[in-house]
Amino acid sequence: MTLVLASVSVDLDPLRCYYQIHGLGPAPEHLAEVILQRALPRFLEVFDRFGIRSTLFVVGADALDGSAGRPLLREAARLNHELGNHSFGHPYDLSRLSEAEIEHELTACEQILDELRGRPGGVCGFRAPGYELSETLLTVLSRLGFRYDSSVFPCPPYYLAKLAVLAKLHLLGRRSSSIIGSPWQQLAPSQPYRPALHAPNRRGSAPLVELPVAVTPWLRLPAIGTSLLLSSTLRKLLLTGMKAQPFFNLELHGIDLIDAKLDGIPAELVDRQPDLQQPLWQKQRALVEMLRFLKDHAQVVPLAEAAEQLG
Repeated sequence: MTLVLASVSVDLDPLRCYYQIHGLGPAPEHLAEVILQRALPRFLEVFDRFGIRSTLFVVGADALDGSAGRPLLREAARLNHELGNHSFGHPYDLSRLSEAEIEHELTACEQILDELRGRPGGVCGFRAPGYELSETLLTVLSRLGFRYDSSVFPCPPYYLAKLAVLAKLHLLGRRSSSIIGSPWQQLAPSQPYRPALHAPNRRGSAPLVELPVAVTPWLRLPAIGTSLLLSSTLRKLLLTGMKAQPFFNLELHGIDLIDAKLDGIPAELVDRQPDLQQPLWQKQRALVEMLRFLKDHAQVVPLAEAAEQLG
C-alpha cells in the first residue's frame, strides 16, 4: 500500500485547555482568543500558499457573536475550508457524559457553525476533546446524522506517555482535566473504517465512517503536528513511514503556530509545552515541509471529502 489521499485538520483548542491539562488553574483572560486571533491567520496563509483546503475543528464557545475570532472563521468558511464540530465547551470528559449532555454539546456547537457558514449546512464531522470516543458518544453522533468522526488515535506510545504525565501530576498534587480512556482504542484500525456502535475500536456497521488520526504502520508512532514539529530527524522518519499508509489524516493544533515571545505566552505554560519552546519561524518551516510532502505524494482534501471517498 502507498499513500494516495490525505487531509489536514487543525484543532483550534483555546489556551485555557492547556492550562486545564497541566493543572494550572484558570488561564489569564488576555489569552482567551490568542489561538483564533494569532494562529488561525498563520495557518490560513500557508494553506493558501499550497492551495490546501483544510478542516478546522471549532470549539463553539470561542466563536460566539462578538468574539474576535468569529469573522476569521467566517472568512475561512468562505475560502472553502471545512468547519468541523469540536463540541461547544471542549469538556475533556465529554465521552463520559450522558447522551442528553453530549447532544447539547454537539448541537450547540453545530448552531454556531451554521451561523459561520452562512447557511444550515447539516452536521458533517466531529472530533472529540482528547481523542476520547465512547459507545455513548458514538451513539449520539450516529443519531444526529454525523457523516464521519475523527476521534480515534490508535497510538500506544501516546497513551503510555499520557499515563505517565497524569501520574506525575497526581504525585505533585495537581489535578488535570484530561482523562484516560479505554486502552482498547489503541488497537483500533489505523485506517478508515466503519465502527461497531457497541465497540468503537472495532469494525462494524455504524452509519458514519471513522477517520483515525495518523499513526505510522506497525509501530504506530504518532504522525501528528506535535511530533512532526519537534525534530527534523523525527519528522523525516515519521513522514517516510506514512508513505505506506493509503490515507494520511494529519492533525495539527492551533498552538502549533503560536510563538511564546511574539504572542505573550506566560512562562508557566511555556515550561510545560515543548512546542511553545520553539520559535514560530522554525515551526512554520517544518509545516511547509509537511505540506510539501503531502502535495507531492497524495491528493489533499478536507475530511468531509475524504469520508465520502473512503466510506
